[in-house]
Amino acid sequence: MKEHISELIFAAVKKLQAEQTLPTDIEPRIAVDRTKDKSHGDWASNIALTLAKPAKSNPRELAQKIVAALPTSEQVEKTEIAGPGFINFFINEASGYSVIKQILQQGTRFGESNVGASKKIQVEFVSANPTGPLHVGHGRGAAYGATVASLLKAVGYDVHREYYVNDAGRQMDILATSVWLRYLEACGEKLDFPSNGYKGEYVKTIASDLQKTHGTELVSASADVFKDIPADEPQGGDKEKHIDALIQKAHELLHDQYITVFNAGLDSILEDIREDLGEFSVQYEEWFSERSLSTNNDDVERAISILKEKGHIYEKEGALWFKATGFGDDKDRVVKRDNGQTTYFASDIAYHLNKFERGFEQVINIWGADHHGYVTRVKAALTALGLNAEKLVVRLVQFAILYRGKERVQMSTRSGSFVTLRELRDEVGSDAARFFYVTRRAEQHMDFDLELAKSESKDNPVYYIQYAHARLCSVMRKLDEQGLTWDQAQGEANLDKLTVPHEKALIDKLSAYPDILNNAAIAFEPHVLAHYLRELAGDFHTYYNAHKVLMDDDQVRNARLTLSAAVKQVITNGLTLLGVSAPEAM
Repeated sequence: MKEHISELIFAAVKKLQAEQTLPTDIEPRIAVDRTKDKSHGDWASNIALTLAKPAKSNPRELAQKIVAALPTSEQVEKTEIAGPGFINFFINEASGYSVIKQILQQGTRFGESNVGASKKIQVEFVSANPTGPLHVGHGRGAAYGATVASLLKAVGYDVHREYYVNDAGRQMDILATSVWLRYLEACGEKLDFPSNGYKGEYVKTIASDLQKTHGTELVSASADVFKDIPADEPQGGDKEKHIDALIQKAHELLHDQYITVFNAGLDSILEDIREDLGEFSVQYEEWFSERSLSTNNDDVERAISILKEKGHIYEKEGALWFKATGFGDDKDRVVKRDNGQTTYFASDIAYHLNKFERGFEQVINIWGADHHGYVTRVKAALTALGLNAEKLVVRLVQFAILYRGKERVQMSTRSGSFVTLRELRDEVGSDAARFFYVTRRAEQHMDFDLELAKSESKDNPVYYIQYAHARLCSVMRKLDEQGLTWDQAQGEANLDKLTVPHEKALIDKLSAYPDILNNAAIAFEPHVLAHYLRELAGDFHTYYNAHKVLMDDDQVRNARLTLSAAVKQVITNGLTLLGVSAPEAM
């Protein structure tokens, strides 16, 4: 209906231009929105207000001319001009019922569109360092990113989901060294585990598997490992120097076998992350390795060379610096240290260059809120490379704060005392976790209420919506039990029997779904869809509690069952996009 009204307005404007009532060089930007007050019609447009200035006309007078030029439509009952020049459209009831037929005809495709016009778009999300299991904070980014990608695909974008695997750098070396030290302990060596190592039980598990595979092949005496190592923090030393020295010693003592230990940690944790996300209904087209940026065509060095050629790199105290301040950053950034090692930032520059070289027309990065300061420097690098930084969209996701009762659970990857995403899913279920994570804007803080997520009440939004779907399925089962039938064709022919206010409210809510889906996708705001589904479920529960669906009257029963089937389909479609199941019984 929105498209139909837009077409009517467009035709009217073109007619006025042909009559030279409007300038021919004006390209109308037609906006059609639902009215908040039904006394003002079903749809409204501000086209007369937007064209008034270029047309040098009074908005209300122009609105009258546009209304007079509108083509005749069987679906529009009447139009009215309101306020300074808004055009309100009243849709006849028969046209309102058409959405039910459309839903049942299109099924799972209802609400989808081609707004994206197959534009190639990349969504990179989660991308947590493979140094430990995913925790509940990562879960919010996973749910948000996966849902944004699904929404964009539903409105016609060619979506590429990607996980950037940080399989290079110091944190991975700390993990490898932590695994090796636990391996030495498993082989009988006595040692003081570094305060800055990874201490989770998963490290001991990886070390145990390493021992089973390699026996004592990788063992070095503890005395040799800790010889000449600077003191750790508990002994009055420096924990950073202590762990860095142990990393260096691991390289020296393991030689070529260091990569064996390194890969044991990486492969085990990455496999766990893949499995964890898969069970959370999160899938990717690609897992992109950071290490590949240095091995395949050496993209990192190539990116630095491009910046050098463009005059955006300078040397200072043996290090190479990117002139980030020339592009809006608060300070210049090191891309290569004085020891010749490139920085994390250099890898990020190369990675983003790689993204755009792969032909993506838009890139969406979904990062944790702690990356706020990183946005400006990455965009600065893109501009310096000669790319359009506006094509990079960054959405920052606040970590969810988990509460057990009134006690907040602290999380730390190093200490290992964190609540994993898997533990959360085991406790509340993947459906509740996926839904709760997207009920608020990503940039807003979130307190995750475990008790609410597990409750079977209307206060639990995901339960309330799934219960509506299960109720709708139950109606169809009762139909068979009572020896009644549903004739969909007859139901569609008798939709005019849907006359009670609750039915009209449901039809209006169903009609809004395509706009809700489109708006949620374009604005990257899944919570809009989540809230819509809650409202739709509420409208259905109210209707179901007030009116009997399985009437003896064939015409009324078939019409109500047809409406119910349409509600069920839209709930199914919406929950699917949110990564939540639509159960047939609860």
